[in-house]
Amino acid sequence: MARGRRGHDRAPSPYPRTARVNQVLREVVAEALERLSDIDDRLRLITVTSVDTTPDLSRATVYLSSLSDEAAAALADQRVSLQRQIGRQVRLKRTPLLEFVADPAVAHGFQVEEILRRLQRSTPPESPGSGSGEDDDGGR
Repeated sequence: MARGRRGHDRAPSPYPRTARVNQVLREVVAEALERLSDIDDRLRLITVTSVDTTPDLSRATVYLSSLSDEAAAALADQRVSLQRQIGRQVRLKRTPLLEFVADPAVAHGFQVEEILRRLQRSTPPESPGSGSGEDDDGGR
């Protein structure tokens, strides 16, 4: 068992501190946005996909499933309120400054799906008896 600076026993962390902070911030921001969406319709249908915090924990980039201009304006209006909620719920030396961006992985996923749809439309369907060389009557 690892010993802290003051000699207390503590379990070794399974993953780095920033990863743990990212996960906690994602949960807190997602819950806060869910509550705010009841008040502000511009925040409906926004999903927090991940959070990436700088190593010094001074800034956090919040990745969202989609980010319209209206939603970006609403998030800019609510940023201070969200940071205040983080400060109340998470024990950190200082609350990170939040930045909201659309998750590029979601956009890439939509592009891949569209390419697959186009490929599926351009490929002719196989006829029932062709392809495997087997007949229904067993070749009798």
